[in-house]
Amino acid sequence: MRPKPLTLGVLIAIAVVAGQALLIPLFAAPAANLAPRDLPLAVAGPPQLAAQLEAQHPGAFEITQVADPAAADLKIKDRAVYGAIVVTASGPEVHVASAASPTVARLLTQAAAGLGATAPPTGSPGSGGGTVPVRDVVPVDPDDPLGAGFGAGFLPLAITSLLAGVLVYFLVPRRGARLAALVTFGALAGLAGAAVQVEWLGILPDHYLAVAGSLGLFALAVSAAMTGLAALAGRAGLALGAVVMFLVGNALSGIAAAPELLPQPWGAVGQWLPIGAGGTLLRSAAYFDGHGGRLAVTVLSAYAIGGLILVLIGRDRIAGRTEVVPVEAAPELAGAH
Repeated sequence: MRPKPLTLGVLIAIAVVAGQALLIPLFAAPAANLAPRDLPLAVAGPPQLAAQLEAQHPGAFEITQVADPAAADLKIKDRAVYGAIVVTASGPEVHVASAASPTVARLLTQAAAGLGATAPPTGSPGSGGGTVPVRDVVPVDPDDPLGAGFGAGFLPLAITSLLAGVLVYFLVPRRGARLAALVTFGALAGLAGAAVQVEWLGILPDHYLAVAGSLGLFALAVSAAMTGLAALAGRAGLALGAVVMFLVGNALSGIAAAPELLPQPWGAVGQWLPIGAGGTLLRSAAYFDGHGGRLAVTVLSAYAIGGLILVLIGRDRIAGRTEVVPVEAAPELAGAH
């Protein structure tokens, strides 16, 4: 027995409000509780310096002791750490990589302000006007000095990739054609996205092919996963993909800050979802010659390959309905496809 229209309307309103009550803390709580949590940091100096940092900021940093400033900078460029505190002849310095996270660069500068140095700041990007000199080892693109364009430019690709996966499921009836559509979309989305961000807007460094490859893999991962889930479970699969990969994934991605600034374990969880992994890979490809992007490549490849496999074993859409085609029957139906 179907509920009456009034009852159905009330139930829909209650369900939407309940979803809203869950979504607000999902997005607001991580943003309101940004703080370093085991943030990788190098220290080139006496052991007392590391002890001082740990005492002043308990639990904030995961400190790696290195031999000298050159070793610290190498760690930064390899994305093993977000920054470094180094001791030179003139006193402590902060080395940061605003390309890895402008937010972290500012936090590290503030954290180092209590080290007791009196030298003036260098005025490099990421400096917070403290008393410790700051050196930006890997700066953001000068056309995006605050790094805001990076996150803002990534979100539209996530939306369009999700939409592409939905459209391929509903409008492309056969599995072979779906595979071709998804691979084509991933390739074109990467090339076009890189052209816009690198060549047109100039908000990313001129590493066109690396940026295009990263964006293309991300676009394929999201779109293929969406189509694959739909082919396996229909509309329920689409709903699951949208909630997990987009709503939850966006809130836990850490693109605007850093995963280590989010409440744990949610920052780590976000790196196992496409948006978080995609943001990490794009930073690595654009600014760090691919360093630090191995896990992200693995995660995105798993979503892409897994989604394409689900498309192969899932449902075709024939004459407005769905048909489950057993894998064993695929050769006999090849001519019909």
